[in-house]
Amino acid sequence: MTAIVRYLSTTLLLSQRYLAPVLVFTGLVTVLTSSDGGPLTATYGASAGAMLLAATWLTIALVGLEDRAHRAVLLVNAGDPRRVLLGSVCTAVLWCLPLTAAGLVLPLLVGTHTPTGADLLLGTEAQLTCALTGTAVGLLCSRLVFRRQGHALLTALGLLLGLTVAKGLPPVNVLLSHLATTPRSADLLASTGGLLALAAGLLAGAAALTHAVHGRRS
Repeated sequence: MTAIVRYLSTTLLLSQRYLAPVLVFTGLVTVLTSSDGGPLTATYGASAGAMLLAATWLTIALVGLEDRAHRAVLLVNAGDPRRVLLGSVCTAVLWCLPLTAAGLVLPLLVGTHTPTGADLLLGTEAQLTCALTGTAVGLLCSRLVFRRQGHALLTALGLLLGLTVAKGLPPVNVLLSHLATTPRSADLLASTGGLLALAAGLLAGAAALTHAVHGRRS
């Protein structure tokens, strides 16, 4: 598994397809939190929303790196398609970790805040929740499921919009609503931890569905 993650990370790095989602994430966080002096709960809500988009984009780019011939070679060397899919999931999540750190630090640099340990923990939970959810959306809208990129793009936009604006829909809409209306981070740590666990479950389900659909197509 380590070899697969290392290979995929190197391929993504050399392809430079990570640049667009990383730059979009950095730009959104900087613009949305610039000169902000309000509660960090709402500020980290903006970082989490940017993470949802970046994780989806990054996952789609990662899974679509290789053509069929190169992917066939990777599958043969891995010995099991599930190992390759799991490696892709792990790689996408690992690439979201430095973005999470940036999402915690950038608002402190461009705004006026005095963070507490609870603030930083909540910001980490919120961004990881959106990172796992975005990775799930990225898998379902990747080349493994959709042959046509246009259909994948429309589906991804629809899913992201639904997850964000559908009132009361966990984990993303509930998370963003809580962050926007509750000023004390300590009050949200437990509920956000539950949403993080739900996001992990969604990612596991999305991976299983992606494997099933791709297996039938193959």
